Amino acid sequence: MRRIVWALLSFCLAAPAMAIDYHANPDDYRRLLRRLQPGDRLLLAPGDYHQGLPLHHLSGRAGHPIVIESGNPAAPPRFIARPRVNTVSLVDVRYVSVRDLELDGQNLPVDAVKAEGHSRFADFITLERLYIHDYAASQQNVGISTKCPAFGWVVKGNRIERVGTGMYFGDADGSDAFVSGLIEGNRISHTWGYSLQIKHQKIRAAEDADRHDTLIRYNVFSKQGAPARGQVRPNVLLGHLPLTGAGSADRYLVYGNLFWHNPGEALLQAEGRVAAYDNLFVNGSGDAIHIQPHNDVPRDMAIFSNTVLASGDGIRVRRAGNTAYRQHVIGNVVAAAIPFQGGETAHNLALAYRADCLSASPPELNSCLLAGHPPPRGLPDALVRELAAHPDWQSAGAQDGNPTPGARLPAALVRTVGAAP
Repeated sequence: MRRIVWALLSFCLAAPAMAIDYHANPDDYRRLLRRLQPGDRLLLAPGDYHQGLPLHHLSGRAGHPIVIESGNPAAPPRFIARPRVNTVSLVDVRYVSVRDLELDGQNLPVDAVKAEGHSRFADFITLERLYIHDYAASQQNVGISTKCPAFGWVVKGNRIERVGTGMYFGDADGSDAFVSGLIEGNRISHTWGYSLQIKHQKIRAAEDADRHDTLIRYNVFSKQGAPARGQVRPNVLLGHLPLTGAGSADRYLVYGNLFWHNPGEALLQAEGRVAAYDNLFVNGSGDAIHIQPHNDVPRDMAIFSNTVLASGDGIRVRRAGNTAYRQHVIGNVVAAAIPFQGGETAHNLALAYRADCLSASPPELNSCLLAGHPPPRGLPDALVRELAAHPDWQSAGAQDGNPTPGARLPAALVRTVGAAP
């Protein structure tokens, strides 16, 4: 609530001003950064930028962000990493958008984009169409990282490859919560560690008492061909949200993603409160989904309408003690050595592992797995009404009758998968 009030006050009290487009090059962009006001754009010329992008003490407004972007998206500026300094550094910033840049890590031991640990906040940040690569001096070097309280981030359409860890939000001790994020349409590949980790949250500020779900959708999380270095990690790990008080009703909504191979760990590991649906999970070297204790326990979980092909576990749910929480596993198509373990299962289709389907393209995976089997029955009416409350469930076009088990591939994921490498 405090952030909403702050945004309204800043909008009402700010003196009217004409937004300005500044055109900059590698020689003068640092000087122009200091001038930026709400609604201004800094348009960067093509070329190599060697002095980083420090975004410190900048505040746009709701509807009038400060924008730093390529003047020509077809020729993005290239920011080349420097020793001991994160390439894009965020400190005490609100309503700032960064778009259409290339960040080249040169395998130096730094991060590409980081909300710094000494920052008090980094709220309403948009990172869009960035090409982040070669931040892989170690598993600790990250493509996009937050180490301060972060609210309302949009991380969309980015390509991240050859990094230690793709995205890492929150701090290892459960502080510095990442709240109300949208992670959409990103392609993350060739990471030592996680494609994405969102850390557990011990406590949430009282002003964030309203419910804030974080959406993770239409992404490709691939560890196929990842370097065999460092400690093995899942493609995606989601820690628990606050156990009581502000934030305890929040969820992660994970839908319409492609989880693609992992040579040593599961594709998705989660605890807390998660709804995961309409995802494709493919792992020819092990397990797909592990719902299990990590820093707390799995709470209310809904794992439904997914398609899974895995040589090990398909969907495994491990409860901790006699908790009152429920883990529903509904309407999935799973072809695995062990399709289902644990959870409250219903209306699923369990199949034998099909190595021949590993070569199927994502749009063809369902039909490959179901070849030779009778068409699955539609889900019951009451269940369809219940599941339809989830955003964009089974949204990929019309079908005759009720939805059947398995994922339906959304057009947005098809676009992410088909994006030029």
